[in-house]
Parts: sequence; C-alpha cells; structure tokens
Amino acid sequence: MKPLALGLFALALGCSAGPPANWARGGALLDLPRARWVLGSGAVDILPDGRILLNGQHEFTLDRGGRFYDLEGEPLALLEPDGRVVGPGDADLGRVGALHASLPEEKTAWLSVAQTGVVIRYDDEGERFAFGVWMGCNVNLYTHQACTLVTHLIGLRIRAVERSGPRYMPGMGYPGVGAPGMGVGVGVGVGVGVGVGGGLGP
Repeated sequence: MKPLALGLFALALGCSAGPPANWARGGALLDLPRARWVLGSGAVDILPDGRILLNGQHEFTLDRGGRFYDLEGEPLALLEPDGRVVGPGDADLGRVGALHASLPEEKTAWLSVAQTGVVIRYDDEGERFAFGVWMGCNVNLYTHQACTLVTHLIGLRIRAVERSGPRYMPGMGYPGVGAPGMGVGVGVGVGVGVGVGGGLGP
C-alpha cells in the first residue's frame, strides 16, 4: 500500500488561531468504533482509543467529545452537538451528521456515508462518485457519525489539494485526486439522500 502523504491530509486550518470556543467543554457525543476507510490504495483507521491512523501511522486523534486534534494536541476541529464543525478561531468547517456532511455555507451534502459503509461524493452538479468504503462504522448512530466526521475532515483536505495542485500526484496513495472515486472499486448502487436538513442531526 502506498503511503498517504502527510501533506495531503495535514489540515491547513490556521494553527495560529485559538481553539474553538467550546473546545474545553467538548461538543457532540461520539462512540469510537474500530473502523477502516479504504480509499484507492490508501486506508484510514479509527481505533477505539480515538487514534486515527493513515496507512498504519498515528496522525490524528478523535475523542468522544467531538474533538479532533493533531499529535501535539493542537485543536483542528470540533463537532458541535447541532452538527456544526468549527476549526481554530471558530472557523466554519461545514456540518456533519450521521450519514451526510456539507461544506461551509452549503445546505446540501457534498458526501454521504451510507449504512452499508459505501462513501458517496457529490460534485458541484450533484453527480455521484464512489469515494471509498468504510468497514465497522455501522454499530450505532454515534459510531457512524464519527466515521462521517473523519471522512469529512480528511475529504476537505483532499478537495483542497485537487483544486490547488496537479490533477494527479504520484505517491499520494489516492489515485482519485482530480477525479473523485477514480481507482476505487466500489459499486454505487445504493440509495442515498442528498439533502442535509434533518439528516445531519444525530
């Protein structure tokens, strides 16, 4: 398996800003499963102790209070109980529910994690693309939301790389950069709601 380059997943969220306002209190209640997201030639693992592994290497941590932070404990994102995701300085990072996630200031989903584990990504016109598959998320509503949150946060960085860098970057471990779902052998024959609305709440 090719390594997932750290530059691809490093969340450029302005580390100089302070933590989200509610960081100390915590946000949404999550359960942490043992789950794996297979995306192209790469893999992202969630462990029950909250460690997030990128191709076997510990890179981030997610706790049961919705806090997502780096190896130095620096806050990267907080999932609020109402589904809002906020970054350092309370930056708007979108919304995440159990099945769907939306981009900042958008009302429709940009990705969905079906109960089967299949991840669907939508382009600007709403067309669907396979975006890998999760295994182990569908334990309960709170484990599924944890998987959707991790998908959203890592997906944001993939999206940023697609829009700012070369259309294909060898060695990144994600062959679909510039073409969502490319190289991911996952069928998309699953009905998935796209509207955000109530689908984002736990």
